[in-house]
Amino acid sequence: MKKIVAIAAAAGVVVGGVVVAPTVLAAPKPAPAQVAYDPAPIAWGKCEQPGLDRRGAQCGMLEVPLDYAAPTGKKIKLAVSRIKAKAPAEQYQGVVLVNPGGPGGSGLTLSVLGEYVPKDAGLTYDWIGFDPRGVGSSEPSLSCDHTYAGYNRPYYVPVTSQLEQTWLDRSKKYADACKAAGGDLLDHMKTTDSVNDMDALRKALGQEQINFYGFSYGTYLGQVYATLFPERVRRMVLDGNVDPRKVWYDANIQQDLAFDRNIKIYFDWLAKHDSVYHLGTSGKSIEAKFYLEQQKLRRTPAGGVIGPDELTDIFQQAAYYIFGWEDVATAYSAWINNGDFAGLKGLYDGANSQEPGSDNGFAVYLGVQCTDVQWPKSWNFWRVDNWLTFLRAPFLTWGNAWFNAPCLYWGAKAGKPVKVDGTKAPGILLISETLDAATPFEGSLELRSRFPKSALIEGVGGTTHSGTLFGNSCVDDQIADYLATGKLPARVAGRKSDAQCDPLPQPTPSAGLARVQSKDGGSDLTRAELQKEIGR
Repeated sequence: MKKIVAIAAAAGVVVGGVVVAPTVLAAPKPAPAQVAYDPAPIAWGKCEQPGLDRRGAQCGMLEVPLDYAAPTGKKIKLAVSRIKAKAPAEQYQGVVLVNPGGPGGSGLTLSVLGEYVPKDAGLTYDWIGFDPRGVGSSEPSLSCDHTYAGYNRPYYVPVTSQLEQTWLDRSKKYADACKAAGGDLLDHMKTTDSVNDMDALRKALGQEQINFYGFSYGTYLGQVYATLFPERVRRMVLDGNVDPRKVWYDANIQQDLAFDRNIKIYFDWLAKHDSVYHLGTSGKSIEAKFYLEQQKLRRTPAGGVIGPDELTDIFQQAAYYIFGWEDVATAYSAWINNGDFAGLKGLYDGANSQEPGSDNGFAVYLGVQCTDVQWPKSWNFWRVDNWLTFLRAPFLTWGNAWFNAPCLYWGAKAGKPVKVDGTKAPGILLISETLDAATPFEGSLELRSRFPKSALIEGVGGTTHSGTLFGNSCVDDQIADYLATGKLPARVAGRKSDAQCDPLPQPTPSAGLARVQSKDGGSDLTRAELQKEIGR
């Protein structure tokens, strides 16, 4: 008997004649991944931007390591803004970080985004805008040559070897200027650096998790954050989704084809409204005239400043989204029908300032894209790809190639992109219009497949890039429901969208030409100004 009890006691505990099995302690659950850096709290104060100040926003600086592999080493500062929740404390749902894209877009003023969410669903969050490293009000802010986007530049299409060499020389000169201006910052501008910054910001805000709203390149920030720190994600809205398979050279080739398709859609719209703009009744004839006018501008730039490249850059906005279609049409019509180039110049200047520091967005764009992944090192590789693409898509191909060509000479070592994997992430909301040119729809389908708990809303047939919270109630109301409760559209089988909406509608111009408005310098952040900040 004693022997039996002894054996039983070795296996458990005898209590009142009953053998109780020992408690088996489960292995402790690993702590959620987080950045290995503890930032100081942000000292909040008054915002200098009138639009933020009027809304009662707070602004401050977040100190982060230049290099997260050496967290006690050199520090840089990120500019941050906050508009606090306006709902009762018991309804508080945490913070929403916002990124407008680019890379290189300033997000400091985007803490206002919450006021555009329908049904007051944004009021239960603190909305956090920030300028990523190197951007805008962050310190240091990267600028290399503010005159680079000057007037009447060499013709984009390298129809002669001299033109090709001129653009290669320009690209190398800009890359060299960035190496001189950026110093050791250039080695630490990858998407992974900004993702680490986001997690440091989460810590500084005292949050266990973040919510995130990303547009365009901001969707890639969200993808990588959710891959590296999945348990730190609460809710996430991604609008205009980067295809994680095409970072970044292949993405630009794919864009060229999509922008060419969309500019034809715009030319068809101009033809539909010939009674207003008097540019022709056929999209094909308007397109042919556009290219003819480009050749004329090679010989005689409009007003001595608007050459063929500048005309492409102006029209590119119409291929991005329907916002501004009337402004471009008005300016182009005034030039074609009356010889008045002021509207074209105003549109170009509004998007291409030549003031000191104005190349900041371009410089940071290159700083990220040139180092996220190694671009082809052989110019001949680029040459063949772009000529083949140009034969199918002449509108943007060479302009886009030269935009990225400084990556050939970039003064920082490239890394390897993170393999995006959303299997551990919670349910996130994806949005795209079917004919988005900047981030083609196939990227949203790919992302949906990698995030098995996600749902995708499609603006069927639309051409607008990153256009949420601009009045499409079918889309925006579902965003509001998701932010309010976490509710996603029901996921369907197959490689397709889960919910469908009509896209943002093409504008219907009133009789008479619309007035062209130039950017006023951002004295306040109106809905129109907000649109200009998003999805670049």
